[in-house]
Amino acid sequence: MTSQHQNSQTMKPATAAKKLGVYLEATPAEFREGVVTRDELNALQAEPPAWLVELRRTGPHPRPVVAAKLGVSISGLARGGVTEALTTEQIEALKQENPEWLQKERATQAEVRKEAVRIKQVQAERAERAERRD
Repeated sequence: MTSQHQNSQTMKPATAAKKLGVYLEATPAEFREGVVTRDELNALQAEPPAWLVELRRTGPHPRPVVAAKLGVSISGLARGGVTEALTTEQIEALKQENPEWLQKERATQAEVRKEAVRIKQVQAERAERAERRD
């Protein structure tokens, strides 16, 4: 990367794809083979081209998106044997099938969320008590 590239705030296509929430390998070749400036990324986010709209709608989706759509963690996907990008259709089929691993991972994720809420409440109570002491 030249200093000119760094001054104009460019990023690798993989970084841009991650920020856009899309699977890099499914993007057009011209996107994968170039660099993306901050302005280009902002333009893609503000007014997504047809390929980006379609990719977000039908996939294939990267693992973080797949995990979110299934309501599990990325680690949960791996434990369930899902290591590849999935299309929206495949994600919906998995939801319908509702295999045992998915049920278990969703339950685990629900417990994690409950615990996070509990911890946040405890911290808020501690902060409130500390404020009263001051």
